[in-house]
Parts: sequence; C-alpha cells; structure tokens
Amino acid sequence: MSTIELALDWTPNTNHSGIYVAKANGYYDDVELDVRIRSPATDSYDETPAKRVATGDSTIAIAPSESAISYHTHPDYDSLTAIAAVCQQDTSAIVALGDSDINRPADLDGKSYASYDARFEDHIVEQLVRNDGGDGTLDITTPPKLGIWNTLVEGEADATWVFMPWEGVMAKRDGIELTPFYLDEYGVPYGYTPLMLAREDTITKRADALERFLDATGRGYEFATDNPADAARILGETATGPDSLDDEAFLVESQNHLTGNYLTDDGMWGRMNSERWEQFVEWLADEEILTTVDGDHIHASEIDVSTLYTNELLP
Repeated sequence: MSTIELALDWTPNTNHSGIYVAKANGYYDDVELDVRIRSPATDSYDETPAKRVATGDSTIAIAPSESAISYHTHPDYDSLTAIAAVCQQDTSAIVALGDSDINRPADLDGKSYASYDARFEDHIVEQLVRNDGGDGTLDITTPPKLGIWNTLVEGEADATWVFMPWEGVMAKRDGIELTPFYLDEYGVPYGYTPLMLAREDTITKRADALERFLDATGRGYEFATDNPADAARILGETATGPDSLDDEAFLVESQNHLTGNYLTDDGMWGRMNSERWEQFVEWLADEEILTTVDGDHIHASEIDVSTLYTNELLP
C-alpha cells in the first residue's frame, strides 16, 4: 500500500470535508492508499504546508494559488504544481469587525492587518485598498498563524483574511458581526483557494498514486456535495482539532455554505482553467506584486502558466 502525507493549510475544517469522507468511507482503501493527514497544529504552523512539500517532508499540500506561483519563482526550492482545486469559488474575504469604523477597504488605511506572512499576501491586500481609493498604507502585524482569528475578535488587529463559510459562520453564531470585503468585488481577480500542490518530481515519479488519490478524494467531495449533513458529521467524528468540530450544528451550517463550491458546473471536482490562472498572474505582474524574493519585478510573460497547474492527474 502506497503512503501519501497530505499537509493541511489549516486545522481541519469544512474545506477538508471530502478528504475526511474519503478516508472514513474507505475510498482510499479502495485504491490501496494509506493517506496520512497532517494538521499545521502539529507544530503550531512552524512550517507551511507548501514548504513541507517543497522540502519533501509531505507529499501534497493544501494552499492558495500564490503558493504555486511563489515556488515557481523561488531560487532555493523545487517548484510546486497545482494538481486539483479543492473549491471552484473563492469564499475568502478580508474582514473587519462590524462595530468598527471600517466600512470599505479604503478605511483600512493606517489600520492594523493581521498577516499570515505569505510572500504576496500583504501586497495583495494593500492593492485591494488602493483599488477602493485608499493609499494602501497598512500596519502589518504577524501574530502566530493559528491565533490570527483571535487577534481580530479581541481587537488586537483591525482586519485579517478568513474563509467566510468557516470563520464567517462562526462569528455569526457567536453574535459577532463582520464586514467582509470580497476580492473580486474590488478588482482583484484572485486565483483558486484552496488547492492541492505537489512537487514536479512527485508528479513524474508517483503519477499513479496521485491519480488514485485524486480519484478517491473527488469521490469524497462528490459525497459532501450530495450529502452535506452526513459529510459534516463525518468531519466532526473523525477529525481532530478545534472545539468547533464538536458542534455538529455549526459544521452542518458551514458545510451548507460550501456545498455548491466543490464541483464545476458540469459536476467535476478539481478541474482548473488556464484563463483564471492567466488573469491572476497578469494582475500580480501589472500591479508589480509579482517579484523575485529579492524584490525584482517579474513580467507576466516570464511565467509559463501551463506549468503552474495540471488537470492530467484528475479522473
């Protein structure tokens, strides 16, 4: 039986439901895979999932599109390629507390933003502010990643980046009003998030195992789409993580917000298209966010978008 370690982008949540369904329902056993799920809580997010894959410590990472772009332009690590999109729609948003004086992105000028310290993240948020007419002058803070949500709730930061079907639903149930700013509403053609990444040599040498993994995982997300309440229950019963996993009503509500996001319009899981990748890369380059690790501007023409992702491993 072949082993695959999957490094999660966050502690287990409904974005990961299809994975836990596939494991619990025996879909991985059906294709003779031993899938080991690694939460970033294991080391308090000391190492990102993308870096774990780049260094060979994990087989697959869950991460946003920027991670594929970042590792394709990093001199010190192997390139990472997206092999499947977990969700088809971006459900993330920059959020502020509803009782603050931040009512639009431009209001974030001079305010504190709790950052995950990703390579392009802060510049994307600054450009979002500029797109709304602000100067993009944020006070960037980098608290421990797994505590970022608490810094917002406790008033230690004015804004941060969250997934609305998780933290958004959590806030609503806790009586906390949020003011969300969705990137596409402010001229940011954001890529896929989250998606799955693998090293190029893994794609070449372990294509069969990756194909079997994606086939079984896709079945898990199809199950979650058709049976959101059951998927939420399976996640709560089998995943280890935050206390919210013990709240089945919360998980069901969160799952219902995601049900329509896992599959393409024709019912396929994982598929990505070149236009979306091209638009994001061109936007990053046009706004001079796309740079080397030394800060030198990279032109969009220098990035071969076809190398950032592949649909070839999907069933």
